[in-house]
Amino acid sequence: MTSSTNCRDRAWVLEAVIRTAPAADPQWQEQLDRLRQIALYDPESRTWHARLGALDLAGMQMLQALFDAARVHGTEVRLMPVAVPAYWDGPTFTRGPDVAAVLEAQADRGRPLGQLPLA
Repeated sequence: MTSSTNCRDRAWVLEAVIRTAPAADPQWQEQLDRLRQIALYDPESRTWHARLGALDLAGMQMLQALFDAARVHGTEVRLMPVAVPAYWDGPTFTRGPDVAAVLEAQADRGRPLGQLPLA
């Protein structure tokens, strides 16, 4: 499912677009501290962005952190498969974005990541 070689014509990565939830200052800072560890802020769109190319331990930890932020703070997380950016030198997914579609479809059901039905 993943490859460290970048066969760019069939490769893709999973992109998370994150919108913060309004909160009082202590909760606001806690939310930002969670996101800073795993995502980059885009001031133009006022969203945070994170990408992953493998559902390995690091990728699963990143997704769990995003879903924890959503559960605790009401942060909005949207997942979508995207073409590999030119600067990306990490692993990539190399087959159809079926895993990304399952994650995107199930993310709104309020389940922790480990409870997503992948069958």
